[in-house]
Amino acid sequence: MTAAEGAPPPAEPDQDRDQDQEGPHPVPTPWTAHFISTATPAAAEDPALYFRRDFTVAPGLRRAVLHVSALGVIEPYLNGRRVGDDVLAPGWTSYRHRLNVSRHDVTAEVREGPNTVGAVVGQGWAVGRLGFEHQCHHYSDRPALFAQLELEYATHSEVIGSDATFRVGTGGVRANSIYDGETYDAGLEPEGWCAPGFDDSTWQAPTHLDWPSHTLQVAITPPIRRVEELAALTVLSTPSGRTVVDFGQVLTGWVRLQVQGDAGRTITLRHAEVLTSQGEPEYETLRTAQATDRFVLRGAGVEHFEPRFTFHGFRYVEVEGWPGELNPDAMRAVVVHSDMTRTGWFESSHALLNRLHENVVWSMRGNFVGVPTDCPQRDERLGWTGDLNAFAPTAAFLYDVRGVLGSWLADLAAEQADKGVVPWVVPDVLSTPSAPTALWSDVAVSLPWTLYWEHGDLEILRRSYLSMSAFVHQVEALLDERGLWNTGYQFGDWLDPDAPPEDAAGGKTDRYLVASAYFCRTTQIMAQTAALLEQTADAEHFADLARRVRSAFRHEFVSASGRLVSESATAYSLALCFDLLEEDQRRTAGDRLAELVRKAGYTVSTGFAGTPLVAHALSETGHLDAAYFLLTETDRPSFLYPVTMGATTIWERWDAVLPDGTLNSTGMTSLNHYALGAVASWLHRVVGGLQAEEAGYRRMRIAPQPGPGVTSAHVSHQTGYGTVDVAWVVQAGTVSLDVTIPEGTRARVVLPLHPDLTETEVGGGTHHWSYPAPAGWGERTMFTLDTPLKTIADDPLTWKAVSRVFKKHLPFPVDGSAPEAAAMPLRTLLGLIPHASAQLRDDLEAALQTV
Repeated sequence: MTAAEGAPPPAEPDQDRDQDQEGPHPVPTPWTAHFISTATPAAAEDPALYFRRDFTVAPGLRRAVLHVSALGVIEPYLNGRRVGDDVLAPGWTSYRHRLNVSRHDVTAEVREGPNTVGAVVGQGWAVGRLGFEHQCHHYSDRPALFAQLELEYATHSEVIGSDATFRVGTGGVRANSIYDGETYDAGLEPEGWCAPGFDDSTWQAPTHLDWPSHTLQVAITPPIRRVEELAALTVLSTPSGRTVVDFGQVLTGWVRLQVQGDAGRTITLRHAEVLTSQGEPEYETLRTAQATDRFVLRGAGVEHFEPRFTFHGFRYVEVEGWPGELNPDAMRAVVVHSDMTRTGWFESSHALLNRLHENVVWSMRGNFVGVPTDCPQRDERLGWTGDLNAFAPTAAFLYDVRGVLGSWLADLAAEQADKGVVPWVVPDVLSTPSAPTALWSDVAVSLPWTLYWEHGDLEILRRSYLSMSAFVHQVEALLDERGLWNTGYQFGDWLDPDAPPEDAAGGKTDRYLVASAYFCRTTQIMAQTAALLEQTADAEHFADLARRVRSAFRHEFVSASGRLVSESATAYSLALCFDLLEEDQRRTAGDRLAELVRKAGYTVSTGFAGTPLVAHALSETGHLDAAYFLLTETDRPSFLYPVTMGATTIWERWDAVLPDGTLNSTGMTSLNHYALGAVASWLHRVVGGLQAEEAGYRRMRIAPQPGPGVTSAHVSHQTGYGTVDVAWVVQAGTVSLDVTIPEGTRARVVLPLHPDLTETEVGGGTHHWSYPAPAGWGERTMFTLDTPLKTIADDPLTWKAVSRVFKKHLPFPVDGSAPEAAAMPLRTLLGLIPHASAQLRDDLEAALQTV
């Protein structure tokens, strides 16, 4: 099929995002334009292609609309000016199924008489190196332009489409790569190339590139834009003499600079996330991505440069070739991501938790560049399904992600229908075929449900229903006769901190326990979805399947008392949060989970499967303090260890940077990886206290749960009904709670720390409660060397501090739960330890005072 043979289907009204902000636009005319390119396949170092065409506008023009897309990345121009403010268009979709076409109203830009339409097209995702397998040409072997300019007059319409009448050449944009960066030679930029009167006689006629027109669709995805700028924090001179600019924040985007120098001088910018312990730029986290931009000066006064066909994940930029002293005001970091609306906020009295939450937000921003990716800096940047599945509830709270993730789900469904399986990455560019896998593939079910629960829109479920049900039916066929999912490859509890560095899937938890548990959850969602959509037969089938797999899970993995055969925090978290236990088993399981968390010293012992759930599992089973201790621990691996090490985003591994400042060289040490930031959902729902009880927040539960070390919190969320605001504080023996909910909604409010566990229901408006705090709440018991060992052991924070001292000084552990510990003071124990040093005693006293 050629480009002239079809037209894209009209966008659904609730998803239509017109880039000129005019609201819903009419169905476009059938495409008459073609994709055009050069006759020669592109090599990695080839320059971008420049396209242009002159045209004449007659009197009486009423409206002009430009539709553009590309195989590659496009910048459109009209009469010498850039069209639109979106960048990296058309973004990355599953191009063979869906290729975005941007629409721009350019009526004000065209003029009667001579005009020129032009575009620069770089290699982008379609042509350049993509994926950690270092392959190019995944979708096309050369960049190609699609442009259709529609001119509407009172009596007729005219269409100017990309075809053989265009001309193609090259200009200042030389090498351009998503991973490796961009080279721009200002001296090679043809002056006036996209304006009337330019002599293009040395340019060539383009060739037609065949591409199926049915893939073209008016973009429903929010465009990628420049969203924010950061000034340089400081200019550093490293021990080796390098010049490095620190922007103070790991971000995704690029650097814009202004400079004056001689013609031909090259300024080189290489991007890094972190400095080594010796103070030099650390490029190991990039793997093979060069992440290097080069600007060759024209030599004509003050010049400006920013790349347009690449993006980087960075905080630091090494600068070479700068003429004279580098003034930090000469550079700005440009933050780039999909243009989403912020909808969720959180802050508390705990400074490190606030920074953790900000790190989550920055990691989400840095990884929502068209596609929800794992990381923005190295030679990967793929739409891993497991990362998003773990993080989806947090993402949906923080931003309105319906546009970005609605488009991504359409890609997932298209790839799934084409390949017969939900790929591990979407769009799928892996050479290894995917297989049905828990937490990864079941994003086809969990993500639509998460978006539905956030917004209350049944159309979200309806659009994904075939994809959702196809996945569940596929796994159903893989179950054994008992109903267990116990065959095939599984990622398990990916990146469990205790897994071998060379085997991130080799964690403590039985990977088939993880698979079966997640399928229990998936079938529950599927049954509810079918019922909501009035698919009666399906609802009954999926409900029966959910009962079958839950029974199989309990028979295989759960003892009668509630103990699990796989003794790990992840296993218990899954069983508790996915409702896989009977009510009389939950107490045993919750107690055992709390014990495992305590034995781990409140450090993180869960991976992708367990980390989003473990704090919820603790607080839901009466172990709120343990959840707080887990959340506020600073030893590695922990949620706050990276914060204490200066992290400004979420790391792929909690100990990606070691205490001495060196990189944990496992090959998987991205410093901008949002998946483990899923813990922010617990901050919103438990610390802040806000969660929906009905899809879309028409009914909600407001029940903040104050805990150790946190004396106030504030959560705010923009819902479809309006803003919900919850703020609580415990101060001077008084608890205060302020709640604002929109008109048309109801909230069940559980007053925090109220002596009568008071619960009340309120409607729209602002509400305030104030009452005495429980006596002694928030106060710490002071221990001394004369306190019995078991008394100290019963206080988790104090025992942790004391255990750390014993571990430092003694070759054997000290058991605070032994029977003799009940009456044995620490001082007596010291007397029984041969050669107990004065330093041991001093360290114990210091630990007790610190707690």
